[in-house]
This record gives sequence, structure tokens and C-alpha cells, in this order.
Amino acid sequence: MVTIDIEVRSMSQISEMDMTYSMDCYFRQSWVDERLAFSDLDEAFTLSVAVLEKLWKPDTFIYNGKQSYVHLLTTPNKFFRLYQNGKILYSSRLTINANCPMNLQDFPMDIQHCPLKLGSFAYTTRDVIYQWNQDRQVVIASDLMLSQFDLIAAPSGRENTTRRSGEYSTLMASFYLQRHMGNFLIQVYGPCMLLVVLSWVSFWLNREATSDRISLGITTVLTMTFLGLEARTDLPKVSYSTALDLFVWLSYGFIFATIIEFAFVHVFTKVGSGEIYLSDSSSEADSEEEEDGEDDNDDDEIQVHSEPLASCTVIPVSQREEQQMVSADDIAITQGHNGVGTSRVVHVTTPYNSLPRATICSRMSFICRKPSRRQSHAGIVNVSPLPHAKVQSHASLERQPRQRPQQLDIRSRRSRGSSSSSRKQEPQKNKKKKNAKMSPLQQMNSVSHIDEVSRVLFPLSFLCINFIYWYTFLSHSTRLQDNL
Repeated sequence: MVTIDIEVRSMSQISEMDMTYSMDCYFRQSWVDERLAFSDLDEAFTLSVAVLEKLWKPDTFIYNGKQSYVHLLTTPNKFFRLYQNGKILYSSRLTINANCPMNLQDFPMDIQHCPLKLGSFAYTTRDVIYQWNQDRQVVIASDLMLSQFDLIAAPSGRENTTRRSGEYSTLMASFYLQRHMGNFLIQVYGPCMLLVVLSWVSFWLNREATSDRISLGITTVLTMTFLGLEARTDLPKVSYSTALDLFVWLSYGFIFATIIEFAFVHVFTKVGSGEIYLSDSSSEADSEEEEDGEDDNDDDEIQVHSEPLASCTVIPVSQREEQQMVSADDIAITQGHNGVGTSRVVHVTTPYNSLPRATICSRMSFICRKPSRRQSHAGIVNVSPLPHAKVQSHASLERQPRQRPQQLDIRSRRSRGSSSSSRKQEPQKNKKKKNAKMSPLQQMNSVSHIDEVSRVLFPLSFLCINFIYWYTFLSHSTRLQDNL
């Protein structure tokens, strides 16, 4: 009967490529050899290691071991003690390098089971039987720390192994290692998520920015490919996909879908047989808006507010000054702001100096106002406010020298009504023209419905897939941990 216990001091070199692990431990064996019993001494004593060569000892070996060795510095790290009843305690410091078949389907959220199998190399169960020490079977050092894993459990057991020469007694120990995810969150998961979010920026870019959106999509695809290849460098070439590969492919699929989405947007951007470019249509629209704005400004410059007749004083002016003050030919009253009559210049053949002396006030107002750019080219000068009367040509003034205030009010009201109706009709016509001319521009400059749907659909679907992904693998890892 051979009793064994192990104290694990450290574990290292847990390699997925070689599927091996290494640990440094104190390996203790004890058995009873009645031939060595004595009664001369009351206590056990320690013997030299050289005595072991002359005594019988079990031929224990590790079934799944690779390149295990005993430490020899500064001397062979072995310990030998003999008790009164012939019990022998044999302890040695070993570094065990053993195989660890790994299942990487849940990588990097996996829990690996690394076994350790001990037994006799030549003695069958009829000669030697192995058992674990009931007081201490597999002891883990309190200061044990691993860089990539946590040692969460180390159960042990025994079984018999049948080989060609017979049945052998064996001991089993299992080391359950849970992987740390911090390194993979920083190097793989985080960059993949950021690249997916970065690819969504194209949904907010202009649909005519073809080169920008395509370059952004290709850059994110290439970066995603580099991350996927980099994540597989430390993994064996297994025939199945891991959880990390699945997430990389999901991220790659979302980034690739953004490029396909832009292809659909680009198809609907085209009008007719060719593509309408924004620069041509916008320049035409801007020129039309400038012309409409100039027409509106000309109308506003021509219309001038009138003032009451009582505020005007008659000042004698010479004939030469009258000719300099007036460069227009006739004056007519139109409706201005808030229904107030204003003056407008019209063309007649009678000279201005033949007008009655009663309009000296209106003639003096020419000096105070400057001609607009468009009127100065046409030879027309703005007219200052006039009384509520319509100034006509010299011939008409001779026929009708003076009018009553009531007649003037009626005419001003008629002129107001006609001008207001024409003013209402002009904006409607301009709006129809602008809508007809701007419809292609609005169609090209508007946001695509596909982009609007993608701005909501892509983030929601990515969040849902992430929830399913993390819930599935984390819950599976938790179930395995509970079953230990």
C-alpha cells in the first residue's frame, strides 16, 4: 500500500498551442517495509539520500507526463525519513510537465480541465495499491498566482487501469483552470466593437460622398481582418470555431454590411440613366435665388413711404436747380408698407421743370435719396415721400389741376388693392418655379431612407446579438463552475 499526497507550489506555461501545463510541487510517498522496523530509538530519524539506492521503493510514474524532472541544485532535492514500525516517508521536489487536452469552443470564456494521472510502471494491483492521503490529498499553496488563469478546483480520485499485462492501480487529480478575460477585452473585443461603431459613421455622411464612405468601409474591413488574424496567432489550428472567432466574424459581418448598405443607397441616389451631381444643380439653384432676390430688392427700392402734405413747405427754386434735382420724367403713387402710399417713377415726355410749383416739396426730396444700383443704370432716381396725391404729366396736370382729397383717397385705395393682389400672385408663382426647379436638388440633398433605417437597425441588432452572445457563453461557464 503506497500513500501519496501533493502540494502544488506554482503552475506555469499553460500553452494552448502544445496543450500542456507545467507545475512545481512537493511529491510525497509513504509505505511500510516491516524489514526496516526497529525498537532501539523512540523517534523517527532522517537518513541520507544514498540509502535509497539500497532500499526498495515504488516505481511511480506519471501517465500523461512530459519531460518531468527532479531538482538537483544544490543537491538532489529529496528527503528520506524512517519510523519505528518500518514506515518510510519519501519526499522530492518535482517539476511536472504534463499533457492537458483542451476544448477551446468557449475560448476565451472557457474552463480547462488539466488531469494528472499517477501509477506504478511495473507492479500490478496484486503487488502495489495506490491511495491518497486522507489528511491531505492535493494541497494548493496559498500564494499561488497565475497570469492567465484562476485555479478554481483540484478534485482527486482513484481508479484501476487495465493494460495488456494486467490491472494497475492509479490515482487521478484534476486541475480546473478558469481563464482571465481582461487581456482579450482590451486587445480583441474592445477594438472590434469600436471598429463596428466606427463603420456606422458612414450612415451620417452625405450620400454623394462615395469615395469617403467606400474608403471608410474598406479601412475598417482591413483592420478587422488584421485583428482576427492576430487573435488566432496563439491558438492551435483547430477544426472548430471558438467563441472569439464567432465574435470576430460577427463584427466582420456588421462592417461588411455597412458597405453593402451603401451600395443600395448609391443605387437609389442615381436618377434616370445617370447620376445627378450636387454641384451642378446647386449652382443653378443659387443663381436663380440671386436673381429672385435682386428682383425683390428692386421692388422694395422703388416703393417709398409717403408723408402728409401738411409737413411740406414750399421753397422757391430756380429753373436750373429744378433741372438738376430731377432726372426722372414722371411720378406715380403705389401702395407701400402697411397700406401707405409711396411714389414710383414712370416715363413721360414732359420735362420736370414744367410741373406746378405745388410739387416743390416732392422735388426737394430727390436730393436726400440716392439712386439704387439698378435704377442708376436705367437713368431712374428714387422719389421721396409724396402727399396722398398722384403726380401726373404736365399735360394731365393742366387738364386736371387740382383734385379733392376724397378722390385721392379712392384712387390710393384702388392702387393699394391692385398692388396687393399682384404682390400676392408673384410669390406664389416664384414658389412654384422654385419647387419645380429645386425638386431634383432636394431629392439629391435629402437623407436616404435606407440610411435613416440603418442608423437605428444596425445598433439595435448589434446590441441584441451581443446580449445573446455574452449570455450564452457566460452562462455555460457558470454552469460548469457550479458542477465542480
